[in-house]
Amino acid sequence: MEKKIRVLIVDDSAVVRQTMTEILASDPHIEVMAVAADPFIAADRIREEVPDVITLDVEMPRMDGVTFLQKIMSQHPIPVVMCSSLTEDCSETAMKALEYGAVDIIQKPRIGTKQFLEESKVRICDTVRAASRARLKRISDTKYEIAPKLTADVIMARPTGNAMIQTTEKVVVVGASTGGTEALRVFLEVLPQDSPGIVIVQHMPEGFTRAFAERLNGICRISVKEAVDNDTVMRGRALIAPGNRHLLLKRSGARYFVEIKDGPLVSRHRPSVDVLFRSAARYAGKNAVGVIMTGMGDDGAKGMLEMKEAGARTIAQDEKSSVVFGMPNEAIKLGGVDLVRPLGVIAEDVLKIAA
Repeated sequence: MEKKIRVLIVDDSAVVRQTMTEILASDPHIEVMAVAADPFIAADRIREEVPDVITLDVEMPRMDGVTFLQKIMSQHPIPVVMCSSLTEDCSETAMKALEYGAVDIIQKPRIGTKQFLEESKVRICDTVRAASRARLKRISDTKYEIAPKLTADVIMARPTGNAMIQTTEKVVVVGASTGGTEALRVFLEVLPQDSPGIVIVQHMPEGFTRAFAERLNGICRISVKEAVDNDTVMRGRALIAPGNRHLLLKRSGARYFVEIKDGPLVSRHRPSVDVLFRSAARYAGKNAVGVIMTGMGDDGAKGMLEMKEAGARTIAQDEKSSVVFGMPNEAIKLGGVDLVRPLGVIAEDVLKIAA
């Protein structure tokens, strides 16, 4: 019998601890080994037994979650998933947590519609399962009672093959999930100011993408911003999909722009990489360069194949440099990838193709 992923839940809210326990227990591959109301109690439990994954609140009494995370990652690295209520005040703190080694961020369950709770359940369980496979550095099919897994068909029709003829102006579309925040930093930080326009989907909850974009904007030579509807895709700028909204690449004449769109989850995600990649296949065709990075699951695999079939060049991050070799591997297996490359050279490859 397959060994279950043992999870330690650390949160000062009894309601959250109970809700998280129920959500994780619904996944047959996950077992909640213990809960703790603060990091000091959690440390005692870790001394007794080391969990496979820790879910960790940001704001707690006696010690905040980010400080506890630093101690964990400097002494005995364990995959940590940060939890947040997504208030503006904690977004920057959560971004800092990702820099300190957190695998991902998940949204605390809230009282809401049945659809919201079901979507949270999928997101949380998938994130914990991805975290258990993460490659850390010191400083299976699960059955859910949810709607069927949807494809990009629910957002946009398949490419027609009538994309604009090839031009000298390229557009780069990038998809990433678990581990992607650091991968995107490595990719974007080395790009020159005159780089081709970039459009990005990073699986991240609503409320965090703006802080993430602002942080990247402060360290990159290109400008980086959270996308808004009708933003122009231009040289020297990267647009990041806002959390909980799909992002599509569109074209009007020679101008590329983005459309922000609501809609159901696609490949269990919103925003979905498949949606972005399909729109690139449809509206950019040979003028696009597709990059798929570290992440759990298969979002983006079908869309990348559609891009390749439309004449785009496609790149996947290799296994060694990926935190979780899920999304790139699925795209490779589907036949949609031209190049499989280490993270550190993908920017150079993109610039060569775009030139």
